[in-house]
Amino acid sequence: MDWNDTAEQATFRNEVRTLIKSRLPERYRGNTEEEGSWGADRKSDNPTVRQAAIDWANALAEKGWVAPHWPKEYGGAGLSPMEQFIFKQEMADAGAPAVGGMGVQMLGPTLIVHGSPEQKAEHLPKILSGEVAWCQGYSEPGSGSDLASLQTRAVRDGDDYVINGQKIWTSGAHNADWMFALVRTDPEAPKHRGISFLIMNRHTPGISLRPLINMGWRHGFNETFFEDVRVPAKNVVGETNRGWYVGASLLDFERSNIQGAITTRRSISDLVEYLKTPDGKLKSKIDRGGSLRHELAEEFVQTEVLFNFSFRIISMQNRGMIPNYEASTAKLFASELVQRLANTGTKIFGLYANLWDDNDPRAPMKARYTHSYVLDVPRTIAGGTSEVQRNIIATRGLGLPRG
Repeated sequence: MDWNDTAEQATFRNEVRTLIKSRLPERYRGNTEEEGSWGADRKSDNPTVRQAAIDWANALAEKGWVAPHWPKEYGGAGLSPMEQFIFKQEMADAGAPAVGGMGVQMLGPTLIVHGSPEQKAEHLPKILSGEVAWCQGYSEPGSGSDLASLQTRAVRDGDDYVINGQKIWTSGAHNADWMFALVRTDPEAPKHRGISFLIMNRHTPGISLRPLINMGWRHGFNETFFEDVRVPAKNVVGETNRGWYVGASLLDFERSNIQGAITTRRSISDLVEYLKTPDGKLKSKIDRGGSLRHELAEEFVQTEVLFNFSFRIISMQNRGMIPNYEASTAKLFASELVQRLANTGTKIFGLYANLWDDNDPRAPMKARYTHSYVLDVPRTIAGGTSEVQRNIIATRGLGLPRG
């Protein structure tokens, strides 16, 4: 691997930095993962917050950087994998939020590959402009890891499909305008067949949401219910009953998760700077023994390890290779590192870590590590559990037999 930018890459990196420096709204400067969500900001009742989301979306759109991995003919930037890596690295280092959410990352690439000309013309421009936000209807109460067993039914009735069923863990549905969903259109077919990929207005009559409040008292997920929901048959993306394969089709985009390494490193740097302040010295146990210092130093070193896991992946992609177990290694290491750091942070602040209210002046760093300790529990579940990742590494990476 070559860690140095080429002349062209250095020029591009400087271009990204210049845009961020000149156009990133103040609301997002020094941003942490817990603050300044673009998806929520665009729906905010606060006009200042809402305008910040609009301004940032417009700034990225001028460069085509809302969708760095989309081809230029569809309004994307058509960046190479290494350019995407640099772009995400600089965005993460500045705490700048991505724009477009699932519409950019999942639906847009699916429409580009499988959508009709009419679907592309209607939806792709609105994704890029930030006018429409999307949510995903995949998981169900009885179909999580085994998604192909989903039971939400869509029955053809004239020019419509009538949908009945339930989805769960619908991230951001309360802020979304449209939804893409996998539904069963042929209950007699084998489970990976008989599934269709449908897009629908989230406010269609018969669609209702029930908030799911996580153990950090935040509303990110929802249950979604479908009761005789009528969706035009023209909203099927790709072939009817072939939705499983449509949903699995995405453009080749950068999968290194460099944001994880950069964000975790920033979190440690923020903590170290705070511990130098009078308030930090008062509320921490960092000077009362060497073990916590060593623990924090070890986790900083681990962010460098994670960076190199990510760099290995992007180096492979840049050479036209497809990462496999390498991506599982990075995902596993990143999710567990974040949890270890949250644990270290709470130990550093001792009894002060019991303060949950981020507005309490006694709470160190606005209770960031207390919140992280709770909110990062799903890290080792979402996107493939740690157990699944270890199995992939064992079988595909180490060549061990399946047990």
